[in-house]
Amino acid sequence: MDLGKRCVAEAFGTFWLTFGGCGAAVLAAAFPGLGIGFAGVALAFGLTQLTMCYMIGHISGSHINPCVTLGLVAGGRFPAREVVPYIVSQVIGAIIAGWVLYAIASGQQGFDAAASGFASNGYGAHSPGGYSMGAAFLCEVVMSGFFVLIIMGSTDKRAAAGFFGLTIGLALTLIHLVSIPVTNTSVNPARSTGPAIVQGGWALDQLWLFWVAPIVGGVIGGLLYRYLWGERRPAPST
Repeated sequence: MDLGKRCVAEAFGTFWLTFGGCGAAVLAAAFPGLGIGFAGVALAFGLTQLTMCYMIGHISGSHINPCVTLGLVAGGRFPAREVVPYIVSQVIGAIIAGWVLYAIASGQQGFDAAASGFASNGYGAHSPGGYSMGAAFLCEVVMSGFFVLIIMGSTDKRAAAGFFGLTIGLALTLIHLVSIPVTNTSVNPARSTGPAIVQGGWALDQLWLFWVAPIVGGVIGGLLYRYLWGERRPAPST
C-alpha cells in the first residue's frame, strides 16, 4: 500500500493507543468506587495495542510508536527513508487524541489537566512512585528494548502465524504493570507527547527523557535481534 495510506493508518492507530490507554488513566483509573487502578490502565494499553495490530498490521505494520519504527530500522525490517513520515503521523495522531480526551474530561466540573497530570509521563517529583531521573531513564530503555525484541520475534516469518497481535498486546500490558509506578510508562514518545502538550507544564519540561530513552532502548532491541536471531544469507558457494 502507498506511503500516504500507511501514514494515515499510523495516525489512526496512535490516536487509538493514546486515547484508549491515557483515557483509561484520566477517566477511569481513580473513579470513586469503580476505579480500575494501575492494572486496569495496563490492560487498556495492551488492548489498544492488540486491536490495532489486527486492524492496521496488514496496512502499515502497526508501529504506532516512534521507538518501534526506529527499532525496526535498526533491525533491518523497515526502510530508513520512511521514518520521518511515519513518526510525524504517529505524533499527529497522539496530539489529536490528547485534545479529544481533554474535551471529554473537561466536561466534568472542576477538571484541571495541569493539576491532574493528565496521564503524562514523569520522573522525580512527577513519578508516581517518586523514582529518580536515572531510574526512569533505565526503566524506559530496558522496557522499550524488550518491547522491540518481542515485536521482532513475534512477527518473524519463522514464528507461529496469527498470534503476533496477542503477544505484542500482552507484552505492552506487562510493561505497564511493571513501570507505571516508575514513569507512568511511556515506551512511546508519541504517546508521551500528546498528553504533555495538554498538561502544558512540568510534562513538557520532562518530555525529552521520554523521547531519548525509548528510542535508545528501541534501537538497542532492534540491533540485538538482528545480530542474535536475524536471518542471514548463506555464504556463497565456492
